[in-house]
Amino acid sequence: MLRGVLEMCVLGIISEGEVYSSDIISRLRSRDILKEIKEGTLYPLLTRLKNAGLVEYLWRESDGGPPRKYYQISEHGRDFLAGLLITWRELNQVVEQSTEKFVH
Repeated sequence: MLRGVLEMCVLGIISEGEVYSSDIISRLRSRDILKEIKEGTLYPLLTRLKNAGLVEYLWRESDGGPPRKYYQISEHGRDFLAGLLITWRELNQVVEQSTEKFVH
């Protein structure tokens, strides 16, 4: 379950604008549930998203080293993310309705 949510979170972060992979990791780690995310988890996910045509990358020169790969969401990725968010909201609503007696 976390893997699917991670994909949605990464697409959400990338949808905000060009972003470097270490910035994605920092943003994910700022949330308690995703604190343990490692580069070894993120990089294969970014590769899958790129191979699926959901994200693209471009190389930018770096001030202190080699060029860096910056990710951006594709139009297909925006559509896919919108679908994920609709499904997420529907799923969340079902879970809330199904468990509300235990929460209140």
